[in-house]
Amino acid sequence: MARKTYSAEFRRDAVELYRTTPTATVAGIAADLGIMDTTLSGWIKAAGVPIRGQSRPRSSAPPPGESPEQELVRLRSKVRELEDEKRKLSTEREILRAAAKYFGRGDELVSRFQFVAEHQSTFEVKRLCQVVQIARSSFYKWLGAAPTRAARRADDQALAARIAAVHAADAACGAPRITVELNDGVPAAERVNHKRVARVMREHHIAGIRLRRRVRTTVPGPDGQKVPDLLERDFTADAPNTKYVGDITYLPCGDKRFLYLATVIDCYSRRLVGWSIADHMRTDLVADALRAAAAERGSLSGAIFHADHGSVYTSKDYATLCERLGVIRSMGAVGSSADNAMAESFNATLKRETLAGAHGWPDPATARRSVFAWITRYNTRRRHSWCGYLSPVTYENAHHGAARLATAA
Repeated sequence: MARKTYSAEFRRDAVELYRTTPTATVAGIAADLGIMDTTLSGWIKAAGVPIRGQSRPRSSAPPPGESPEQELVRLRSKVRELEDEKRKLSTEREILRAAAKYFGRGDELVSRFQFVAEHQSTFEVKRLCQVVQIARSSFYKWLGAAPTRAARRADDQALAARIAAVHAADAACGAPRITVELNDGVPAAERVNHKRVARVMREHHIAGIRLRRRVRTTVPGPDGQKVPDLLERDFTADAPNTKYVGDITYLPCGDKRFLYLATVIDCYSRRLVGWSIADHMRTDLVADALRAAAAERGSLSGAIFHADHGSVYTSKDYATLCERLGVIRSMGAVGSSADNAMAESFNATLKRETLAGAHGWPDPATARRSVFAWITRYNTRRRHSWCGYLSPVTYENAHHGAARLATAA
């Protein structure tokens, strides 16, 4: 790098700034000007301005009337001072050389404490703390807390093993659901905080499966039927079997083959009440899902079913089926996924947790088995945040069942 030059005017102004600022230091003025402090010191000395805080060098001439014996004592004392200074500088150089390797990946405060702890048998603690710029009292306080940190690390290791066991059973689980699973049936004093679970998961590289990009499957119907939006993005219900949402999602099966899943989801508990899987997107696909829901509930009479404007949902055959089952149809706006966000979210969760980042299943049979197993677990075992981290079936039994008993009483 080329050496930077400064004009005579700049040098004069820098020296004058130092001379006229009594409280300033060479290092402070140099930092403000963006130059080396040794450079500024040279300019100040060349201008004949004394540098504050520097003592004038002692004269090498012996004091008047000093005897040879006194001179010998004085010189020996000076030699000892120089030797002590040399040892100090040598020690600091060795400490800095060791520290340069130690802090190669960062200079965190904990790393400095650890450095002093690991080198205190080689160097004096006082000197180590001075070189790495920490207070000795802080180091000894940190050192005294070592047993507590060791116990915490052991607790975190045990917690990590429990988290890994839950994650192995369901790789899609994130910190909130894992926390609920760990605290299920555990006394309040032994429960773990979700923030601690999240921290331990980060430290041990345990993470839930992330969402993949959605692919649109809605094909608008050409018949122009006008079906009102009865939900208006309110995906809540006061009781089961009153409001449903549904959608179709594709299931990639390799070699450009696809299966299609139609769903009927209860807004009260997020339970998947009816579904159907086929290798086509004809009206029979959604009709079979709705009939499965009617069979599961016993009756859908008076219930609202909300879907998008796909051609199968706007077909005359589907309208006839809804009329026969007593289902009230509802549809969102054309091209607005937010109007059917609950069904869209369900589809995304299903693919995220079954595919686990893969692009698809190897064949249709594997896809059917995988989706069927997941749906069964989703309804009966998978903890849902909407349900207070209960499964949809458990939520229905606990809340709606209790409500029926209260009404009967």
